[in-house]
Amino acid sequence: MYPFYESPTTLDEALARKAHHGAAARFVAGATDLLLEVERGGRTTADGAAPGLIDLTRVPGLAAITARDGWIHMGPLVTHNQVVENALLVEHAFPLVRACWEVGAPQIRNRATVAGNIITASPANDTIPPLLALDAQITLRSQARGARTLPLHAFLTGFRRVEMADDEMMVDIAFPALGPLATGAFIKLGLRKAQAISIVTVAVVIERTAATLGAPVARASIALGCVAPTVMRAPAAEAWLVGKALDKATIAEAARLAAAATAPIDDIRAGAEYRRAMVELLTTRALAQIAAGDARAGWPTDAVLLWGDSGGAWPVTQGAQTGPDGTQNEATATVNGAPVALEGHQTLLDSLRAAGYAGVKEGCAEGECGACTVFLDGMAVMACMVPAERAAGSTVVTVEGLAQDDTLHPVQAALAEAGGVQCGYCTPGFVMSAAKLLEERPHPTRAEAQEAFAGNFCRCTGYRKIIDAVVLAGEKS
Repeated sequence: MYPFYESPTTLDEALARKAHHGAAARFVAGATDLLLEVERGGRTTADGAAPGLIDLTRVPGLAAITARDGWIHMGPLVTHNQVVENALLVEHAFPLVRACWEVGAPQIRNRATVAGNIITASPANDTIPPLLALDAQITLRSQARGARTLPLHAFLTGFRRVEMADDEMMVDIAFPALGPLATGAFIKLGLRKAQAISIVTVAVVIERTAATLGAPVARASIALGCVAPTVMRAPAAEAWLVGKALDKATIAEAARLAAAATAPIDDIRAGAEYRRAMVELLTTRALAQIAAGDARAGWPTDAVLLWGDSGGAWPVTQGAQTGPDGTQNEATATVNGAPVALEGHQTLLDSLRAAGYAGVKEGCAEGECGACTVFLDGMAVMACMVPAERAAGSTVVTVEGLAQDDTLHPVQAALAEAGGVQCGYCTPGFVMSAAKLLEERPHPTRAEAQEAFAGNFCRCTGYRKIIDAVVLAGEKS
């Protein structure tokens, strides 16, 4: 699948390895996009070969979220779930937090990073509009030339293209913290509530001249996704808002100007005219929410994370086992309490199944169905989106490891009692998600179970009994 895997443990080592390999290797953190692209041939080197992987998740200090001199800084290993859970960001960068909550499902948000979302540079990527509206800047570093910083809009040079040299690494994402006079909103339109690629996204930041809802706008930012080759700003709409109160007429004209600035395309998810109309509608809604003080309506104050007590931050303390040249061919992991040598150069899903863990199912191999959900160092992840070598020195739990001797896990017993097993193919993934949910919520509600199962797909369409079982397991605990 990929020709080599390296796992540096310092930033200097990581930069040195990238300088050595150049375009023949790609940095990975979550790898939730890159592994799929490599497998499908979408990411290749100049000679058409798959790139090698340089995994950054064992480099300490890269998952920090800090505030300095009025700016918020995020390292390249900050995951979407870390953003969702971070009180500093909830208070001072809410549009980004809401966007991260809209990405994928809990298992994906435990691995996928904001930096990776930016570097993929799709106009449909959810974190880019709020970061653009927040006037974010990106810092890149290379071994030969040191660091350079550029605004996010200059980093995004085209459809899936960015301003980053073959030997560079993104080391920082920074933006001014929203102050007491500023409010932001993010709205995503997708074909379903979770696991959906965006049709249109709108991020809005409004700073008023005073701390009252009727105060005039001092500064406005409107960023739009899925309506141009890159995520774009709407400068005419922004300029129109300055100096005006957010009344109905002002909002309507700003929304019209935002829609007029777009250049959408027809594709499988939506037509161009529909997208343009949705820009106008969603911009109206976002501005109306801000005008009414309702920008955080519907926000879950205690989101389901499926990361247990891990804290959600990579890396683990254990080191990878590498050869003299820095490459690693297999991963010696602790799987269900026993040491197991997992074959490398493939996904953790394929490696676990080859090692005999047949309970880890392949339903889609692209992070859509959740049938391959396992626990990696205490966090629920989709094994089809993790390099096998990442499990080196780590603890992996599969569905086979949940029962204790002849005693079923409470979720397994409840599924049998409630009749929630059905065809059984997706059941291992549901069991794993539910087991991790019970760690975080010993007595989950139906709504919490639904949130935990956002990344689990049942082809029998029988979710009711599965959710009944999870609630039942909580009631019996």
